[in-house]
Amino acid sequence: MDPAEVADVLGEVAADHSTSIPWGDTVTRQERFTGVGLTVYYADEVRLAGATVDARFGPQVLSDGTALVGRVPSEMEQWLIDRAEVREPYTELFFMPGADPGSQSLGLVMCGQRAGDVVLTRPVFLSPEWIDDAYHRLPASEWATF
Repeated sequence: MDPAEVADVLGEVAADHSTSIPWGDTVTRQERFTGVGLTVYYADEVRLAGATVDARFGPQVLSDGTALVGRVPSEMEQWLIDRAEVREPYTELFFMPGADPGSQSLGLVMCGQRAGDVVLTRPVFLSPEWIDDAYHRLPASEWATF
């Protein structure tokens, strides 16, 4: 998707913050839609390559009938582990430097986000081209738990 297609999907919701982030020989464009709890990232500023969903204010996202947003992190980590056990060994589950679990096939890193005195899941979705280098593709703020 390009930015116009994302805008069509979100309807009347406008990005309240947009910035360009240099990455190697390309530029990543970040747009925040605080009103719906969503941040999107575009590769080369024009092709959707990532999205993060706020644990408290974002929309619920389902995978295989399982809600991913605003959950207890340990339960979602176990869900990812169980899901990986029925797939080819060593191809599905990975962990980020901060110990956040991820799924190659879903293009997902299950991050934590503080919500008062608890931590809830905040999924980060990435394109196949970005999932292999997820930690370096997005700003460090996306990987901060608190």
